[in-house]
Amino acid sequence: MQRFITLDVFRGITVCLMIIVNTQGSGAVPFAQMMHAEWNGCTLTDLVFPSFLFAVGNAMVFANKKFQAMPAKSVWYKIIKRTILIFIVGYLLTWYPFAGWNGEGKIWWKPFAETRIMAVLQRIALCYFFAAVIVRYASLKKIIAIAVILLLLYWALLYFFGDTGAQYTTEGNVVRKFDMLIIGELHMYKEKGIVFDPEGLLNTIPAIVNVLIGYITGAFIVREGATYKCITKLLIAGLLLVFAGLCWNTIFPFNKKLWTSSYVCYTSGINIIVIGLLFYLLEFRHWKTGVYFFTVFGKNPLVIYVLSNLLGVFFLLYISKDVVLIDWLNEKIFQVIAPGALGCLLFSLCFTFICWLAGWWMDKKKIYIRL
Repeated sequence: MQRFITLDVFRGITVCLMIIVNTQGSGAVPFAQMMHAEWNGCTLTDLVFPSFLFAVGNAMVFANKKFQAMPAKSVWYKIIKRTILIFIVGYLLTWYPFAGWNGEGKIWWKPFAETRIMAVLQRIALCYFFAAVIVRYASLKKIIAIAVILLLLYWALLYFFGDTGAQYTTEGNVVRKFDMLIIGELHMYKEKGIVFDPEGLLNTIPAIVNVLIGYITGAFIVREGATYKCITKLLIAGLLLVFAGLCWNTIFPFNKKLWTSSYVCYTSGINIIVIGLLFYLLEFRHWKTGVYFFTVFGKNPLVIYVLSNLLGVFFLLYISKDVVLIDWLNEKIFQVIAPGALGCLLFSLCFTFICWLAGWWMDKKKIYIRL
């Protein structure tokens, strides 16, 4: 089975963008596209997470090929093992740092009973599990049918079980109610005083579809090969999904935190268009600029993402009683060089380059860690 560089570069771009948008500098308000939409809407930042799930689906094409030659018991073992490992790593990241110093100079332990259970890697783990099982046992037509059913089912759940007239609001949605019932308030994300988890359990249902569409796209590219027909079909499919998302948006708004079905269509459509354009540039025009830079991110995506999270916590450490390291760096360096939003972005780019250097070192040493 031929592996196209396009899929690796796409994954690398996604990881790179994920780090950039997650680590904006302080001292000024970042560019609007570098932040999530407050509630409804979709910015560049809101495209990153679904793109990562889409890339997970791409990778499944090659994993599923190997699975076909393995007994069912071995396949289930690998799927469950990977799911558990990714989930545990994600949970440890939400728990980290496990301890710190309180105002009295004593060690403060972060209690297990108040640790958030769901987050980015935990969602990736669950989406991977369900998508891997579906891909293992369903034909392509059935996968498409399942994807459509999941999106419609999720829409129905939000519409019929949320508060009347407030189904898509922060406090009136059924996603929040379900997570509070199953997970509990103490284990959920809190923003502006409201308990709501953007990576909760119920809103993981439509996120599975991002992985499935990524799988379908990757399988199509592998089957069709580097042909203009393949590119044309990718662009048409992407435009149709974007159009469907825009139409659906009029009655079921784009919302990353609720992970609405319209948002899934829209983001998946954009992903397919980007894949199509990359396919043309890399496989036909043999574009070389930036390829190695992004493939470094793509070769150890989860490791680099985890590193970026750990490093991000380091920059939140206090260097004096009232000064945090990230604030000091931005005030003394980045906001001096480029005041305002540009300085925030400059800090993020430097931070991302540090993470890239770690990936570059691992690549030079031929160290590739895959959970």
